Amino acid sequence: MGSYVPTTSAEREQMLQKIGVHSMDDLYADVPQQMLLRRPLDLPQGLSELEVREKVTDLAEKNHVFKTVLRGAGSYRHFIPAAVRSVTSREELVTCYTPYQAEISQGVLQGTFEFQTMICELTGMDVANASHYDGATAAAETIPMCKDRKRTKAFVSASANPQTIEVMKTYCFASGTELSVIPEKDGRVDLDALRAALGADAACFYLQQPNFFGLIEDARTVGEIVHAAGAKFVMGVNPIACALLPTPREEGADIAVGDGQPLGLDTAFGGPYLGFMATTSAMTRKPPGRIVGQTTDVDGKTGYVLTLAAREQHIRREKASSNICSNQALCAFTAGVYMAAMGESGMKQCARLCVSKAHYFASELEKAGCPRLHGGEFFHEFATKATPEQCERILSALAERNILGGAAVEGGILWCVTELVSKQKLDEAAAAVKEVLGA
Repeated sequence: MGSYVPTTSAEREQMLQKIGVHSMDDLYADVPQQMLLRRPLDLPQGLSELEVREKVTDLAEKNHVFKTVLRGAGSYRHFIPAAVRSVTSREELVTCYTPYQAEISQGVLQGTFEFQTMICELTGMDVANASHYDGATAAAETIPMCKDRKRTKAFVSASANPQTIEVMKTYCFASGTELSVIPEKDGRVDLDALRAALGADAACFYLQQPNFFGLIEDARTVGEIVHAAGAKFVMGVNPIACALLPTPREEGADIAVGDGQPLGLDTAFGGPYLGFMATTSAMTRKPPGRIVGQTTDVDGKTGYVLTLAAREQHIRREKASSNICSNQALCAFTAGVYMAAMGESGMKQCARLCVSKAHYFASELEKAGCPRLHGGEFFHEFATKATPEQCERILSALAERNILGGAAVEGGILWCVTELVSKQKLDEAAAAVKEVLGA
């Protein structure tokens, strides 16, 4: 019933008459005949709203939603206060977009300013923008910020998330930038290899903290090595971990980026997410995207304005410094509301719970016959040893118990534990692993 074309025959006839064309054939007269499709499209018959709803529901029911999730690898399940969804579901926020006449949208600008301020507090940096598509694109966007005529090469640690590395490679390919991957050693960046690789043409080095394996890198030493070579030090950080770990600024970073998904955004099958970026005052004019400043109007009242850069400069094709347009405004607002709702104490409590539960689970897995793959301190992710066959059996056994196990990585399994996973579920998962391994 119905057509995929949203207009009726009478409406199409009226439009043709308005433009002085007698038929659809006349409308397409300039198109070569061999390019015209003379047969109906191979599409099913249109459906009613009720039929579409039923079909979509049937498709959605094919998704399996696990009750317990022990997987991260870049996307993390955290508790989201009810206030976050209540505030961000308001129509004026859901529909917010980059304002073309920014200063008449004071509410949007104020929310953006507060998001930037909290990101600066979280990272220890002087200025933050709003915002990027996700953490990987934010990382890639730091490379043109650091390049100049003499320093043209970018470097990244092999211990970073592989997906982030791939996105950086894509950006570098498009811009003709050489990107080198510094190998890891026992799960962390090889410091000797880093020293040897950085030369006079090095523009920047990207280090993830905690890294892809969940390990805490010696970021301060890395920063010293990078700065000794005259390059910029870029840190990719987990915003929840920032509540406990030294800030990127304290570690010597010039730029801090990350994915804001843990800040009140559902995992949502991979997006939409939020990339944040913060930097020092020395690089204030370098970040792409929007920066909102606080000022006073002619009446002495507090007001907010876009500062340092106009919106349009980021979408001027070959002259653009970035591909940012919509800037993930709603996601940035959501992160801002989450940080405001949690506060400093709430963020620290969340981080402490993640650390304590992850370390407990790691000890239980070791008792079950699954020792850690790497030594050293970690936040809420860690890898354990397992053969490919053991990995398959362990993850299958957990899935039967409605538990999404860790991600398979080379040499084992990468686990993640957040504050949402109870001790009971951790014990259940460890018992299943023990049963599989016969420990």
